[in-house]
Amino acid sequence: MTSDVTEIRAGHEFEARRLADFLSRHLAGFSGALTIRQFRGGQSNPTFLIETGSGRYVLRKKPPGQLLPSAHMIEREYRVMHALEGTGVPIIRTHLLCEDVSVIGTPFYLMDFAEGRVFRNPALPNMTPAERRAIYNAMGEVMAKLHAVDWRAIGLENFGKPSGYVARQIALWTRQYEASKTHDIPSFDKLIRWLPANMPAGERTTIAHGDFRLENLIYDPSESRVIGVLDWELAALGHPLADVAYNCMIWHLDPSTPNLGGLAGRDLAALGIPTEAEYLASYAAAAGLPEIENYSFFLAFAFFRFASIAQGVYARALAGNASAPNALQVGLLAAPLADLGWKAAQSVLLQ
Repeated sequence: MTSDVTEIRAGHEFEARRLADFLSRHLAGFSGALTIRQFRGGQSNPTFLIETGSGRYVLRKKPPGQLLPSAHMIEREYRVMHALEGTGVPIIRTHLLCEDVSVIGTPFYLMDFAEGRVFRNPALPNMTPAERRAIYNAMGEVMAKLHAVDWRAIGLENFGKPSGYVARQIALWTRQYEASKTHDIPSFDKLIRWLPANMPAGERTTIAHGDFRLENLIYDPSESRVIGVLDWELAALGHPLADVAYNCMIWHLDPSTPNLGGLAGRDLAALGIPTEAEYLASYAAAAGLPEIENYSFFLAFAFFRFASIAQGVYARALAGNASAPNALQVGLLAAPLADLGWKAAQSVLLQ
């Protein structure tokens, strides 16, 4: 939405002239001068609205400054989005990927601008119960549709290793946390030990989005229909339940959680929002699964991973190269997120 844009924030500036020169040579139909504004979101990769005489586009780039290894992989983000076009998964059309850092200082890609609605409050204020239920149902259906895509058929057979996803993710986010660690988080340290020792047997491999949540979906301006899935930076060949559990964290977050919100303690029946169990059953039906197995493990893993992401945001905020103005507040969520992860892990022990 254009209401979500601001002037370019300090530290994120780049030369518009260089970008215009590049687009005039590589973007079909490009014409006219351009104006650039920055979207408020984008904790990881800065995102900009590019308006030209020939249309409106969205530019995603890596952030400035020293980056953690394997983080901010917009090249992978572009690749999976491009591959998914035409599969039935709602994807915003991509135009080009530029890996030449001399253009604007970092690699970037360009995609269409899609006018629609982004819901940042999971309680969906100012909507009817029927509208809320339809929005949640559409979210689960799109996630199931993504997990049903034949990743080999669309050219993603070498997008990553097709096995060992959970173990690699635990190791990755442990390394990312330790690389950005600024203080002790006891629950995170417990999860570092507990998760590798309690991985479920058996594997399923699909395209896993990695950050599938309500705020990363664009809905039609007037219908309860998803027209775009955003923020594919963490996409991989992985276990679909990693997406499902991550998507369901909002049912465990308190509504007062800064910058995130949540549904814990809300009257879901009055709101028209499905319960977590209802949502999981709906996803399972759409995905053709008899039930969701090992859910508590994947929920613990989801909070562990999100806590590591938050810690990285916090470290970038302290270093002064965070992508969003609320980065410091988001980073402070690392400890409470890790606490929720350990709570989910304990629920497995109590079963």
